[in-house]
Amino acid sequence: MKLLHIDSSVLGENSASRSLTAAIVARLRAEHPGLEVARRDLAAQTLPHFTPVLAEGHPCVARNGEILDEFLAADIVVIGAPMYNFTIPTQLKAWLDRILTAGKTFHYTEHGPEGLAGGKRVIIASSRGGIYSEGPAASVDFQETYLKHVFGFIGIHDAEFVRAEGLNLGTGQREAAMTHAHAQIAAGMAIAA
Repeated sequence: MKLLHIDSSVLGENSASRSLTAAIVARLRAEHPGLEVARRDLAAQTLPHFTPVLAEGHPCVARNGEILDEFLAADIVVIGAPMYNFTIPTQLKAWLDRILTAGKTFHYTEHGPEGLAGGKRVIIASSRGGIYSEGPAASVDFQETYLKHVFGFIGIHDAEFVRAEGLNLGTGQREAAMTHAHAQIAAGMAIAA
């Protein structure tokens, strides 16, 4: 079984999403001895903005194929997705641009697009400075709603979210949110509502 571990936070050791993805991967390693883990740190090894018109043989073409193949080979994908300015980091968007590939992860039919990448378990560690799961800010959540749509588009309709939110609303709120998220991981990572 293969796991792909993606981190995208630029905060290094101060990152909540990195802490959560590390705990998720540790839990999955304990559950699945022999699990092969590939890791991509999108902040440390940034991808350029996607440019689809490249000459054959260009190094970026090979790298794009490598990223797509790595995703397609994974049975489980764990993604650290912090909220930056109401959405995901550009580093994560650049990675997604390489895995949403017509003919590989989706195709068009007479009834519209159809996902081809179903059957994978996708677990997303979502971290947010404010509260976006409910209340007045819920309408500007372009992070989790975007990720649900993108993965649904390629056939993964049951992505799981481990969420820590309100992280910038004081030390007590941050500690409570992280404790809750780590408890969710320990309990088997039930999907966040």
